[in-house]
Amino acid sequence: MAVTQDELYATLDLELSWSERELPERVRTKHVHRLHPYHGKFIPQLVEALLDRYLAPGDHVLDPFAGSGTTLVQALESGLDATGVEVAAFNCLLMRVKTAQYDLPELGAELRDACARVESLELGRVRPPREAYLREWFAPRAAAELLAFRDLIEEYRYADVLRVILSRAARSARRAAHFDLEAPRVPQTGEYWCHKHRRLCRPVESALGFLRRYTLDTLARVEEFARVRDAEREARVLQADAREVAYDAVFDGVVTSPPYPGLIDYHEQHRYAYELLGLDDRREREIGAAAAGTSLAALEEYRAGIAAALANAVSALRPGAPVLIVVNDRRDLYPEILGRAGLRLESRLRRHVNRRTGRRAGEYFEDVLVTRPV
Repeated sequence: MAVTQDELYATLDLELSWSERELPERVRTKHVHRLHPYHGKFIPQLVEALLDRYLAPGDHVLDPFAGSGTTLVQALESGLDATGVEVAAFNCLLMRVKTAQYDLPELGAELRDACARVESLELGRVRPPREAYLREWFAPRAAAELLAFRDLIEEYRYADVLRVILSRAARSARRAAHFDLEAPRVPQTGEYWCHKHRRLCRPVESALGFLRRYTLDTLARVEEFARVRDAEREARVLQADAREVAYDAVFDGVVTSPPYPGLIDYHEQHRYAYELLGLDDRREREIGAAAAGTSLAALEEYRAGIAAALANAVSALRPGAPVLIVVNDRRDLYPEILGRAGLRLESRLRRHVNRRTGRRAGEYFEDVLVTRPV
C-alpha cells in the first residue's frame, strides 16, 4: 500500500524542507554563494538552520569536505568562526575569495578599472593558447579575450577575485550547449536545438560580455555579504586531504556534506579554471571520484576514505560536540562509516528536497545525520 501524504510528512523535518516556491534559486544563491556555479553544493539555508540548532555564536565549526564553502560563509553570517578542508585547488581559491575581508572602496576601484579595461583588451598581442583544451573548448576570439584578461590580473591587489571572475566567464564562454554547462562531454561547434531557450542556438564566440557582467556582479555580491557577515569572526581554508590534515584547533562541531561515490569529478567540473590558472590538480586524492565508479571495491575505498576523514575530524572536537552530516545514503553506507569513525547516531532528520531548475529539476529525499563522538 502506498504511503499517504500525511504519513510521509510525519517522517519529515518540515523546518529543513522547502519547496521551490518557498526558496527560489535567487534566495538559495544569495550574495557570495553565487560567485561561481558549483555542482554538488548544499543550500545555505540548511546550514544556517543547523548552525542555529546545534551551535552558538562564537563557536568554531569545522567542515572537512568544504567544497565551495557553504558552511564557512554561513558560519560568518551566523557569528561563528569556521575552518574548511578541501583537496581541490580551485575550491580553495573560491572559498578564500568568498570569505576574505576586503577594503571595499579599493576592491570597487580595482574591479571597475578591470571592467573598463575589458573593452580595450589588446587581443592582437595575445598568442593563441598552447593548451589543447583551450583550443578545443573556446572559439579563437573567446580564448584571446580570456587570456588577455588573465594578463591583467597580477596588476591588482585583489588578484584572486579576478581569477574567480575569469573562471566564471570561462565557464560561460565554452563551446558548450547552454543547457549543459555543468558537465559537457564534447565541444559544441555548430548550431543546435537548445533545451534551455527552446530555440536554435549557436556556440559562444566571445567572452567579453561575461567578463564585464561578472566583474560588476562579483563586486555587488561581495559588498552585500560584507553587510551581513560578522566582521569579528574569521574563516580558514586548508588545502589538504581531510584524512591526514593535522588540525591545530579544537572545534565545537562539524557541519558537512561529503561527496557521493562515483557521482561528480570535482576537478573535472572546473577543468577550464585549472587550465587557465595553472592550478595544482590533485584529483587522485578525491574521495568518491567519478572515475572510480561504484564497484564493490570502489565503495569500500569510499567507506574507508570518508570514515578516516571523519575520524580525523573527531580527534579535534571538544567532548560531546555535534557532527552533522548531510547525505542521501541510498546505498546504506553510513551506518558502517559512522562506526569506523567513532561516531554514534543520535537522530536522523529526513528532509524533502524539491528544487533544481533546468535539466536536473526534480525532487528527492536526504538525511541530516546528527551524530556525536562515542
